[in-house]
Amino acid sequence: MAWIVLIISGMLEAVWATALDASRGFRRLWPSVIFLVSMVASIAGLSYAMMSIAVGTAYAVWVGIGAVLTAAWAIATKQDRASVAKVLLLLGLIACVVGLKAVS
Repeated sequence: MAWIVLIISGMLEAVWATALDASRGFRRLWPSVIFLVSMVASIAGLSYAMMSIAVGTAYAVWVGIGAVLTAAWAIATKQDRASVAKVLLLLGLIACVVGLKAVS
């Protein structure tokens, strides 16, 4: 259960990072609300997961999921340009997250 919560929390990290950008410095209401709610839920889920998963592993997985999804969303929405190097590096991050789960 802790791993499922951790994965969802990592996904919520991508939501709050994207909402933070969309809030334009907290000048837009709904992206700011989405940022706040998703950030609190993401941190709460990380905290819950850390009760069963070692802090280093949990944090690395949480950040890795959030980073990959945030970057992938930026590429998908054309806010960032895709390149072979970026895609390979994101795949490397995914491999590292999977590896951390495998050795835990």
